[in-house]
Amino acid sequence: MKRFLTLALALCMAAGGTGLASAKSIKIGLMAPMTGSWASEGQDMKQIVELLAKDINDKGGINGDQIEILVEDDGGDPRTASLAAQRLATQGVVAVVGTYGSSVTEASQTIYDDFQIPQVANGSTAVRLTEKGLKYFFRTCPRDDEQGRVAAGTLEKMGFKKVAVLHDNTSYAKGLAEETMALLKDKGIEVVFSDALTPGERDYNAILTKMKSAGPEAVFFTGYYPEAGLLLRQKMEMNWNVPFLGGDATNNPDLVKIAGNKAAEGFYFLSPPVPQDLPAQKAKDFLAAYQKKYGAAPGSIWAVLAGDGFLAVTAAIEGAKSTKPDDLADYMHKKMKDAQGLTGTITFNDKGDRVGEVYKVYKVDAEGKFVLQP
Repeated sequence: MKRFLTLALALCMAAGGTGLASAKSIKIGLMAPMTGSWASEGQDMKQIVELLAKDINDKGGINGDQIEILVEDDGGDPRTASLAAQRLATQGVVAVVGTYGSSVTEASQTIYDDFQIPQVANGSTAVRLTEKGLKYFFRTCPRDDEQGRVAAGTLEKMGFKKVAVLHDNTSYAKGLAEETMALLKDKGIEVVFSDALTPGERDYNAILTKMKSAGPEAVFFTGYYPEAGLLLRQKMEMNWNVPFLGGDATNNPDLVKIAGNKAAEGFYFLSPPVPQDLPAQKAKDFLAAYQKKYGAAPGSIWAVLAGDGFLAVTAAIEGAKSTKPDDLADYMHKKMKDAQGLTGTITFNDKGDRVGEVYKVYKVDAEGKFVLQP
C-alpha cells in the first residue's frame, strides 16, 4: 500500500505538482484593484470574470480543459501592480486580463511582455499604452484620443466658449486633458484655466476657488470618480453652479454616493455604454445571471470590459487551438474578427487597440441615475 501511495504521489507531481485535475486546467490571470479607492471596480471585475469562467467550465471547458482564474490585487497602485504582475507571470498563466487605470497598467506592461504573456487591459485608455509596439498587449476599452475628440465636440455642441480643464497628473487624466485642450483650441474654444489636483485629498475648495475666479462657462475634469464626487459636493457647498463634464473614469455609481444626489444632478460624463444600456442579447442574458448570483448589477462598464478581455482570450485559445503565448497573440492580432463580447464584437488592430467607436454622453438625473443622452 505504501509503495502504491508513493507511486500515485509521484505521478501527481509529474503531472504538475498539484494533482491531475489542476494539470488539465488553463490558468488565466486577473489583475485588478481589489483594495484601495477603486476596489469596487476590482470586485466587479473578479465577479464577472469568474462567472464567465464558470459558464464555460459548466459547458465542458475549452477544448476539454477547465479554466482556472488566478487573481492578484494591484491595489490601484503602480508599484503594487508591478509586484502583482511578477507573481502572476510566475504561476503559469497563459494570459492576463486587466487592469483598471492607465498608470497601473503601464507598470505591468513590460513585465508581461518580457514573460511573453498576452495582457488584455480593460480600463486603461492612455494613448501611449499601444504606441509602444508591444506584441503581447491588447485592450478592450477605447483610447483617449477618441475620448478627447468626443469631449471637445460635446463642449462645442453645448455652446461653451470658455472652459476650465482639470486633471490629476496620472497618465490617463493628464493625457486626456492634453488631447482635449489641443482640440478645443482648434475649435476656437478658450481654455481659461488648466491645472492638476492631488488625488486622495479631502478638501478641494482652494482649486475650485481658483477655477471659479477664471470665469469658465464649464469645467472638464479628466480624473477619477472619487475626486469627481468630492468636487461636485464642494462646488455645490460654495454655491458655484457651473456645469461639470467628466471623462470616462467618472463613470461609477460611487460618484453619486460621494457627491450626493443633489450635487451630482446635472453632471455630464463620457463613457462607453453603461451596463444597462448594452444592446446585445448576450450582454442582457449575462447581466441577468450576474444580478441573480450577486444581487446587484455591475457598477460600471469597466468591469464589463474585463469580461470582454476574458472572452477575447478564450476565443483566441479556441480559435488558435493552443495556449502558447505567440499563438494567442498572433491570433488576436491577425485572425480574431468580430468575436462576440458583452459590449459588442471584438476585433483588434495591429497595435492591440479594439476597433470601433463606442463613446456616449451621459447625464446624472435627480435620482442619481445615469441617463444616456441623445
